[in-house]
Amino acid sequence: MKSVEQYLASLKSRTVRLFMRGELVTDPIEHPLVAPSVRTVAETYRLAGLPEHRELFTAHSRFIDAPVNRFTHIFESPEDLTKKVMMQRVVGRFTGTCFQRCVGMDALNALYTVLHGGPYHARFVEFLRHVQREDLVLCGAMTDPKGDRKKGPLDQPDMYLRIVRRTKDSIVVRGAKMHQTGVVNSHWIVAMPGRTLTADERDFAVAFAVPVDARGVTLVYGRQPSDDRRAGCDIDQGNARYGGQEAVVLFEDVEVPLDHVFMAGETEVAAPLVDTFAGYHRQSYGGCKPGNGDVLIGASALLAKLAGVERAPHVRDKLVEMTHLNETMHAGGLACSSKCTKTPAGTYMVDPLLANVTKQNVTRMPYEMARLAEDIAGGLLVTLPAAEDFDHAEIGPLLRKYVTGALGSDEERRRALRLVETMTIGATAVAFRTESMHGAGSPQAQRMRIEQQGEFEAKIADAKRIAGIR
Repeated sequence: MKSVEQYLASLKSRTVRLFMRGELVTDPIEHPLVAPSVRTVAETYRLAGLPEHRELFTAHSRFIDAPVNRFTHIFESPEDLTKKVMMQRVVGRFTGTCFQRCVGMDALNALYTVLHGGPYHARFVEFLRHVQREDLVLCGAMTDPKGDRKKGPLDQPDMYLRIVRRTKDSIVVRGAKMHQTGVVNSHWIVAMPGRTLTADERDFAVAFAVPVDARGVTLVYGRQPSDDRRAGCDIDQGNARYGGQEAVVLFEDVEVPLDHVFMAGETEVAAPLVDTFAGYHRQSYGGCKPGNGDVLIGASALLAKLAGVERAPHVRDKLVEMTHLNETMHAGGLACSSKCTKTPAGTYMVDPLLANVTKQNVTRMPYEMARLAEDIAGGLLVTLPAAEDFDHAEIGPLLRKYVTGALGSDEERRRALRLVETMTIGATAVAFRTESMHGAGSPQAQRMRIEQQGEFEAKIADAKRIAGIR
């Protein structure tokens, strides 16, 4: 397994083509907008090397007969699924933001499960072994641009990643994938179809792996709220050490050797692959978001103490409600992990209904937690002057006097306020709020699956039996 230093060195050895604000970025690792997200991924390596976290963060792989980072592991027991969620909560609590390895982990498991017994399985296992030996970060790429949502791939082929040419030894793909979390910090992109496909849409039924710096791959960095703060004082950043990232990935006639092609026209595989990935990834939200929620609860409780209102009944009730919401999200992740089933591939699959319920909760509960945190923080959350004002020779001493609360210093209060600000409306709100809404499928996607899996007829039969209706 890689150390933090080895991971950082491996990123610097790539030649990534990255655009940001209309300019080509020469150093995609040290750039002030990217560096916090690199440090966040690095935590997944650091924690795996600590004895107190080894049980959660590592597992023994039968594929290479060696310990591996759990982010590269295949879920082969109920315990694997449970430890995954518990591990995600730990990283979320350490970083307070998205740590960018979950999509790749869930993509590995979905592909392994769905490809089992098929013509691509052996080559996928070889790729899996490479990922585990090198302890690689994977960017799972599923979301196509989609364009006009009333039209399918055949009516607007440019809006879906597709095969444009086939050779004896490779395929050539063109298109884009959107909202790609952590792709700049990844080693490989694992692309998959993002929807059910019909028999005549075979060119869109494509799954493959390519290095992030493969020829024809271009990354375009996404803007985040308050991202200009990354170039300023660490206090005003709120969470100066850690952060997440998203990018658009452009595939301009990228050639993929057949050794790294896992689907090339098999439209019947698209639906089970999407469904399996969705189950695993919706489970993930029961780990990472409660970890982030722990940080938000802690910051809110700290602000209450600094303001001298920690014993006020309404404040205590808000903190209790935030805890209730946070643990409900985590309970869903643990429940769908525990109520799992073994697949023909030997992997274990989460309970699909409970996984969708978990993610449905995550589309709502972080928003209420954010509202309660803003309530506790007070108006100073969005009216606090800049750090430069507090350092000014004339007005600084006055500001520090008027911002100091019941306990601690003005700086402690400002730091806590900025942390809540960044998690609720700033840069890391992308991870705790908006990504909670739309990641792993937007809310309606879960409601559709809940309706399909709700077993209403069986429940009607129970009700009729108890009511005495024949």
